[in-house]
Amino acid sequence: MIKKLKIIDLFSGVGGLSYGFAQNDNFEIVAANEILPNMAKAYLLNNPSVKMFNCDIKDFSIGQIRGGVDIIIGGPPCQAYSTIGKRLIDDPRGKLFQDYFRILKETNPKLFLFENVKGLLSMQNGELLKNITALFESLNYRVAYKVLNAADFGVPQIRERVVIIGSRLDKEFIYPQATHGAISDNEDLFRMKLKPHLTLKEAISDLPFIKTGEESFKYESEPTNDFQQLMRTNAPEKLAEHNAPKNNSKLVKIMELLPDGGSPQDLPSNLRPTSGFKNTYCRLWWNRPAITITRNLSTPSSSRCIHPKAPRPLTTREGARLQCFPDNYQFYGSRSDKNLQVGNAVPTFLSTTLANAILENFQS
Repeated sequence: MIKKLKIIDLFSGVGGLSYGFAQNDNFEIVAANEILPNMAKAYLLNNPSVKMFNCDIKDFSIGQIRGGVDIIIGGPPCQAYSTIGKRLIDDPRGKLFQDYFRILKETNPKLFLFENVKGLLSMQNGELLKNITALFESLNYRVAYKVLNAADFGVPQIRERVVIIGSRLDKEFIYPQATHGAISDNEDLFRMKLKPHLTLKEAISDLPFIKTGEESFKYESEPTNDFQQLMRTNAPEKLAEHNAPKNNSKLVKIMELLPDGGSPQDLPSNLRPTSGFKNTYCRLWWNRPAITITRNLSTPSSSRCIHPKAPRPLTTREGARLQCFPDNYQFYGSRSDKNLQVGNAVPTFLSTTLANAILENFQS
């Protein structure tokens, strides 16, 4: 066995990306940085042994940590540098990326993992990604990137992320291969020995179908599949975070009338909302993976987030299931705080897959 690989998680959020590394005895997360107090508090509730630096990343320095670092993980929010030009590292609007770059220079890790939204590929017609890659390469890293869909790794949600790996190891990083695929491609599933994508039903059907304004602390049923069983490992006696916001009667009526996967176009004209976008006030599909969930997972006027069987949006716990957080994972603060923590996270199954791939890269 190799010595434990030491990790710093930047822009850690609630710990979705940390999760896969924290569950593996070959890694040790020595520090994390998160600017939002309630987000940092939630991270610590689940990772009490990690040194949390709850501060602006510009105030975080490697000098505050003893010993060397093998791996940096994390990704600056893309909004900070979505419109800047070629001088990325000099532009004040890219300060979050500047500090990620600064910490790489300070720590000289053997490998880093930088993840971000798929839209990063098209920002500035692809020039931004080229500039980011060139900057990483200027530090003598071998850099590769790939778009990974979390659903292809057992996550019950279509969620595509760009994963950039920079390595100083004397080998090419091998990205993990998909274990799941779309059920519409049955021939490919059989030929490639893939499992079908996990559906919303498979992810949350053991949680009560509560109504608007209701809360439940008990499960609807015993686990019906391996995913539910895993999510309920070491679960608390009382189901947490399964409560629905109180919606007005007109909105409840709209949600009641929506069919599976339905949109306002399926409603009587007098009930159709007069505002919103194509994907708002829409119901999810019961027998498909969820679409990408966001911090607005409990807001029907945001992107598609209405429960397929109940006249309400998703609860925080249902959102957590779609991000593959086990039921004993803790969140902190108001409903909006908790939904932000859930919606901004990297799904834990994806982080576990990436952690395993990185470990294999170090060992091979």
